[in-house]
Amino acid sequence: MITFLEYVAQDLLDKYGTDMSGIAVVFPNKRASLFLNQALARMAGRPLWSPAYITISDFFRQHSELTVADPIKSICDLYKTYGEVTGNVGETLDQFYGWGQLLLADFDDIDKNMADAHRVFSNIRDLRELDDISYLNEEQKAELHRFFANFDDNPEGLKERFIMLWGRLNDIYNQFKKKLHSQGLAYEGMLYREVVEEDDIQTQYKHYVFVGFNVLQKVEQRLFKRFKDEEKASFYWDYDRYYMRRTNEAGNYIRRWLDRFPNALPNDCDDLYDNLDKEKEISFISAPTENLQARFITEWLRDGDRYKDGKRTAIVLCDEHLLQTVIHCIPNEVESLNVTTGYPLQQTPIASMVTQLLTLQTEGFSVQEQGYRLHYVNRVLRHPYGKYLVPDVAEVIERLNKERQFYITPQAGSLFEYHPGDRRHLPALVDWLAETIRTIGVNGATDKDPLFEESIFRMFTLLTRLSDLMASGDLEADKIIFRRLLTQLIAATSIPFHGEPARGVQVMGVLETRNLDFDHVLVLSCNEGNMPKGVDDSSFIPHLIRKAYDLTTIENKVSIYSYYFHSLIQRAKDITFLYNNSTKGSRTGEMSRFMLQLMVEWNHPIHRQTLQAGQEPMHSEAQAVKKDEAVRRKLDEISYFSPTAINTYISCPLKYFFKYIAGIKENDETDVDDVDNRMFGNIFHAAAQLMYEKLLPKEVITAKDIDYLLKTGKSTRPTSAGHIPATLDDVVDEAFATELFHQQAGSRKHPKLNGLQLINREVIIKYLHQLLRIDRRMTPLRVIGHEFDVRQTLTVKVNGTEKQIETGGRIDRLDEICLNTDCSRLRVVDYKTGGKAAEPLKNVDEVFDPKNIGKKSDYTMQAMLYSLIEARHDPEHNPDHRPVSPALLFIQHAGGKDYSPVLSMDGEEITDATIYEKDFFRNLTEKLEEINNPDIAFVPTDDWDRCKYCPYKQMCGR
Repeated sequence: MITFLEYVAQDLLDKYGTDMSGIAVVFPNKRASLFLNQALARMAGRPLWSPAYITISDFFRQHSELTVADPIKSICDLYKTYGEVTGNVGETLDQFYGWGQLLLADFDDIDKNMADAHRVFSNIRDLRELDDISYLNEEQKAELHRFFANFDDNPEGLKERFIMLWGRLNDIYNQFKKKLHSQGLAYEGMLYREVVEEDDIQTQYKHYVFVGFNVLQKVEQRLFKRFKDEEKASFYWDYDRYYMRRTNEAGNYIRRWLDRFPNALPNDCDDLYDNLDKEKEISFISAPTENLQARFITEWLRDGDRYKDGKRTAIVLCDEHLLQTVIHCIPNEVESLNVTTGYPLQQTPIASMVTQLLTLQTEGFSVQEQGYRLHYVNRVLRHPYGKYLVPDVAEVIERLNKERQFYITPQAGSLFEYHPGDRRHLPALVDWLAETIRTIGVNGATDKDPLFEESIFRMFTLLTRLSDLMASGDLEADKIIFRRLLTQLIAATSIPFHGEPARGVQVMGVLETRNLDFDHVLVLSCNEGNMPKGVDDSSFIPHLIRKAYDLTTIENKVSIYSYYFHSLIQRAKDITFLYNNSTKGSRTGEMSRFMLQLMVEWNHPIHRQTLQAGQEPMHSEAQAVKKDEAVRRKLDEISYFSPTAINTYISCPLKYFFKYIAGIKENDETDVDDVDNRMFGNIFHAAAQLMYEKLLPKEVITAKDIDYLLKTGKSTRPTSAGHIPATLDDVVDEAFATELFHQQAGSRKHPKLNGLQLINREVIIKYLHQLLRIDRRMTPLRVIGHEFDVRQTLTVKVNGTEKQIETGGRIDRLDEICLNTDCSRLRVVDYKTGGKAAEPLKNVDEVFDPKNIGKKSDYTMQAMLYSLIEARHDPEHNPDHRPVSPALLFIQHAGGKDYSPVLSMDGEEITDATIYEKDFFRNLTEKLEEINNPDIAFVPTDDWDRCKYCPYKQMCGR
């Protein structure tokens, strides 16, 4: 196969010989020039003076005194112009950024197609009454009439708003161009238009060769015509008769230009222009996932040794997000690979580090405390690049978390030297970010990782550019707007790959394939929506107006992509198209319309295949752990078993092994300031204790005391002169301060709560009110103690020998109810803030039955154990061994009139836990002996529902 560029090279050599110093070859894009230059060098067979290679964009820029403004500055200037013209200050810069890009694209389109902006943006009313529309042809006039007819049917109010904005777009357009021009800047279309509207274009070369163009906008048409008339240009068109002689949209544009700008190559050359009618090996392959498509690359490259053909083999990505997966699927046999698409900056670690640094300096900094929350500091330090910011980062993390300081005070010269204040500090924040990224780059340079270096450079460049724009006054924003804007800019930035473009297997996007020919082509994710890509009508100029004024429309975009599609395959030997056939949500899993069109129009067979994952899910059975010598030794060392440990064993012996024998801890970050279920319970427990200790009488609590507290939120206890009495709000704030923020008890300065914390604070206050209403029913009552430990020692037999085991735990509250009556008794009250309450059980045996874990039998076991120990072994709080009732107070379920937290057994409320003492300790002793029995392995539970939220489920294969 002789490529199109080889034909061009041969024709240039025939016409100009080896001295092409006065020739400039103009391409639509850069990549083709490398392949043409290589072809010229090879085909000349001797030294030659090669032509200059420029893109059409380079040509226009070389012939203008203006400079194309970078996209960020363009949008900033457009935003200012929009505000000056409309007086609209409702949109922030980040909100404007997206549709500012649309507006800029419209302006660019108007200028590249040399439309009269005043007429395009004329007020609708004026346009309808305009008599002189002679400059429009009949078809354009018909399109305008259709638009106005449809416009009158729009919902009320829309027409007025549209007319108001429409009437000001021309002013925005003109003023924006003046603003740029005064700075020596332009957007691309503005610069192009200015160049072609000049009376004379001073050219640098004698002759210009325009190669491989398709769609020509008006500025390019005028340039081509001028150079043709001046005999300064020749034109090389790449096409195939297959779509030129049909009504196929791929040939829409070249059909127009062949007569106006004659082809320098012979149009009757069959080898060059009649390839799509020849038989080729074309395959359509469907796959349920993009990942499976990427994995097919290895098989495709090895099949027929395609990878050995190097640059003659191309992998084309219709969805460039597949790049990362594709790179990992290239087989080892491929010695060289050329990637022409950019790697998304958003997918690199430095992007997440910038996010964490910004979060640290905004959400993570407390102005009140003048310090950083430990949680956000940890996020930065634990990032993979944290080691480049802080020496010995692991030791620093361990020290900070051991100290349990919720706030870290920044020190001069440290990583956290910058801390935010008001809007005026934003430039300092951006400079700090850029400097921090530079530090990461310097300290990480020893790793010599190209992707690391390039991503650091791109991010640093982006931040310094933003800093420059702020310093010049072009960019004005606060921290919130800047953060959202930066996210959009990072998402739009990619990292180019370096290498030798004309060597190795080519991995490229659709646009990079222009003017290039390959023997073997693999097209990935060729779905409708990817091919053609981005075909929508997002614009401020309605479709019918665009069509009337010969601006770019959907039809133009479809024609362009149709040309890319057909030119990609026209000279290839074999082409394989893969597409995703899965249907998910709004995604339909349809192949590209061009593939369907090829199936209908092509006269040769197309192979259809389907990829299926050749894997089945691996089912691994959880393995029991035998009590070998190491396990037995560990068990011998354990002399204390908490109710939680015993219940863990009852629930799943293997889980007990992982947690208590192997010592594998669950993830438990003490610095997290989110109020999860565990933390919520801790705060409630602390608040309840503080409420009884500070707000209610120490001795007998009456209904009157509780009513007063419910009504006023204040204490009934007398205070000394000048002392402000505590309130319910105070005790909740202190509970938050001690439990969540690790402050010393009694501190009067409490950290400021964020939104979610404030919501949880209100819920806790509501729960405390519920607790008071429940206790009111039991008045008069006396609270004996809060949060104290109880213990009891048991004797168990292990291998015929006796072993002393201690058990017990912490009682939330011990109180005395039914005062001054014969039924007076103590209660061990365990507060529960969860949603599921414990269900009644028939007997003690059911308490220790694993099948009842779902009924919260573990709660029942814990409450009964504490009650039994309290009844027999706590001389400090119960010296007379009075009867004790176990109580589980489920706050969420305590609203009913007849609600009682006291546990029941076989339908009877437990007024004295010692009635069940014998059966309880028999079962408990048996469980402890079972745990220590060397002949009984730690087996997994047979109830898979318990595995759903188990932190060890992946370790045991479930």
